[in-house]
Amino acid sequence: QVQLVESGGGLVEPGGSLRLSCTTSGHSSTLKSMAWFRQASGKEREYVSVATPGGGRIIKLSVKDRFTISRDNNTVWLQMNSLEPEDTARYFCAARLAGPTATSPDDYPFWGRGTQVTVSA
Repeated sequence: QVQLVESGGGLVEPGGSLRLSCTTSGHSSTLKSMAWFRQASGKEREYVSVATPGGGRIIKLSVKDRFTISRDNNTVWLQMNSLEPEDTARYFCAARLAGPTATSPDDYPFWGRGTQVTVSA
């Protein structure tokens, strides 16, 4: 069973930066897609960015100039710069063992518990 643990969230002022980390355990071989999703209060979970083991990267259009995903084997990071109040959400790391690159939460069987990001003055 793959286990994922996120860290790095917190309270930050608008314009600030945070770096989220996601570490994994319970799986020795390389995971397929690893992704970051977020869910704001009262809203559906949405994808933010996806990283494949081959170096492929997909990032949500609305954050592509501010967020960067990186990956080293089964650890993935999300660098978030110029944060805005609209980025406030709980951020989740997710992974899948096989299949094409995916951006739907339904395609990911393994999830962390999330880390809260709050952007506020």
